[in-house]
This record gives sequence, C-alpha cells and structure tokens, in this order.
Amino acid sequence: MTERRPIPFLLGDVVRLRRPHPCGGSTWLIDRLGADLGLRCTTCARHVLFARSAVERRLVGFESRGDIARSEAVIPRPRDTAT
Repeated sequence: MTERRPIPFLLGDVVRLRRPHPCGGSTWLIDRLGADLGLRCTTCARHVLFARSAVERRLVGFESRGDIARSEAVIPRPRDTAT
C-alpha cells in the first residue's frame, strides 16, 4: 500500500472542493486546523467541520494560500528532547 503524505493546510487557505455547497458556492475558507478542518463557505458563510482525510479526498485545488506565521502559532512544533 502506498503511503501518502498529508497535504499541508494553512489557516486562511481558500480551497475548491469537488461538489458545490447547496448555496451554490464552491470555495471554502479554512479557519480551523487539526484532525478536523473547519471550513467556512465563502458564499453564505456557513461553517462546517470535516475530517482532514475527507477534505484531502475532495480537494480540487487551492484558490489562495493562507499565512504560514499564523498557522504555526496555532500548531506547535515538536519539542527537541535531546538536551
């Protein structure tokens, strides 16, 4: 089985998913990171939570990328244990 690397999502990314939202919008703003991704429809502002794996499967592409510094402030880096 081939192991896929996770897609690096950033806070503020605007992504396009395969199927449009019922309101007609097809772009989503990522506003929460973790095992679940918080997505906000850019058309109607509805907020939903999706598993990261589901977003990776449905992803068509990035409309724009978010801020790396803001994303790193939310997700801590692993600590160096060799001291």
